[in-house]
Amino acid sequence: MTFSNPRGTHGAGMPGGPLLRWVNKVATRRARRSGKPVMGMRLLALTTVGRRSGQERTTPVAWFPADGGGWLVVASAGGAATNPDWYRNLAAHPDDAVVEVAGDRVPVAARELHGDERATAWSRITTESEQFAGYQRKTDREIPVVELTPRA
Repeated sequence: MTFSNPRGTHGAGMPGGPLLRWVNKVATRRARRSGKPVMGMRLLALTTVGRRSGQERTTPVAWFPADGGGWLVVASAGGAATNPDWYRNLAAHPDDAVVEVAGDRVPVAARELHGDERATAWSRITTESEQFAGYQRKTDREIPVVELTPRA
C-alpha cells in the first residue's frame, strides 16, 4: 500500500518554537526510557529518515496497539491542514524507521491503512482517545493512520 493522503485546505495552526522543541525533547526522552504515558497518552519515539536531507529525525508520537503486534500512529498534526513531517518522511522511506519505547529499540516498516482497515482502526483510536476525533473536525484532510510493524 502507498502513502497517499494529500494536504487539506484548512485546519488548526501548528505551534512551533523553542517551547515545542523542549516539550518534544522531554517527551521523547520519557518515551525512550520508561514508556510511561505523557499527559494521558502512550508515546513512542519515532525515528525516520528525512525525505530531502537524508538525516535521521526523531519525534514523539502517540501510539495505539495494532492487531497482531506493532503500533498504530496517527498523523494528526493537531488537526492542521498539512500532514506532519514524520508522515512525509515515512512515505519516502517506509522501510527505514525505528521505534523506541520503554528501553526497546525496534526497526519497523510503515504501512498506511486505507478503506475498511483504516475505518476500523480509526474507530478504536477515537474511542480510546476522543481528542483525535476533534483533530479530524478541525481539518478537511483525512488524517492518516499508519501501522508500524517490526522488521525481521
